[in-house]
Amino acid sequence: MRRDGRQADARQFLKEKMRSAIWLIKSIDQRQRTIYKVAESIVRQQRQFLERGIEHLRPMVLRDVADDIGMHESTVSRVVTNKYMHTPRGLFPMKFFFHSGIDREYGGDISSLTVKRRIQQLIENEDPKRPLSDSGLTEALKREGINIARRTVAKYRDELGVPSSTARKQIF
Repeated sequence: MRRDGRQADARQFLKEKMRSAIWLIKSIDQRQRTIYKVAESIVRQQRQFLERGIEHLRPMVLRDVADDIGMHESTVSRVVTNKYMHTPRGLFPMKFFFHSGIDREYGGDISSLTVKRRIQQLIENEDPKRPLSDSGLTEALKREGINIARRTVAKYRDELGVPSSTARKQIF
């Protein structure tokens, strides 16, 4: 085609398609690197969870990862949407790692997922004849150094699909 001047249109067409293909390959490579950076940051910040379990999941927001890798929060949000991470603890949606935190009395925050799990454990181990009310759950958590409002305990209990203490009470 280089020698034949009659096919200038064909040559221009092929050049344009080649440019488009190179752009697509570069875009896919950039996307892959961005996903890798986000995943690497999540692993770095959630190492204790990955090694030791849900009790060690730390509170983390999109801003934490965005600051760590030098990208905008909205970019991190798009990256984690509909993506999954295979870990030693199982397969998780990348969004799983982003949760708010609750203050602990003796320092450091605790993940809202960890608090929900603790509420579930308290309810599973309660006396069925005298189930813990939301206030009772709040007090039990405070004894463990987790400062949380009764309203928040009620919200988490509802999210877990656990009925109120009155509905859980077994008379016999």
